[in-house]
Amino acid sequence: MRGERGSVTPMIIGFFLVVGLLAAVVVNASAAFLTRQELDNLADGAALAAADGVQGEQVYEGGLGENAAVDAVAARRYVADYLADTGAVADHPDLRWQVSPDGDAVRVRLAATIELPLGPPGWGDRTRVTGEAAVLLRVR
Repeated sequence: MRGERGSVTPMIIGFFLVVGLLAAVVVNASAAFLTRQELDNLADGAALAAADGVQGEQVYEGGLGENAAVDAVAARRYVADYLADTGAVADHPDLRWQVSPDGDAVRVRLAATIELPLGPPGWGDRTRVTGEAAVLLRVR
């Protein structure tokens, strides 16, 4: 009759593999979450900068009424300037942004690739993270 000697070793090895994978998932998810928060904050600031694209001609010639229109070209320029001035372009070399002005609103979407801290075999060590913000210009 064979004993149970040595049956604990595979269980311990399996346990450490599961704990290692869980640690990798938690660390990578945390890195992605923190980067997304950073991109959300940058998108907030960029959207506010884009709000400076209110058409000056509209203000001086006819007043704003209830809503202010956003100049699309100026909004894109202000977002690009904001991202360059804050160092976001230097921090994230592959940073991509999309500015979507729509009448009295402007939406900014940022996307960057990050390198994950722990890359278990068979998994990718890079992922794409996005952040978004929008500003609605209401004049009262």
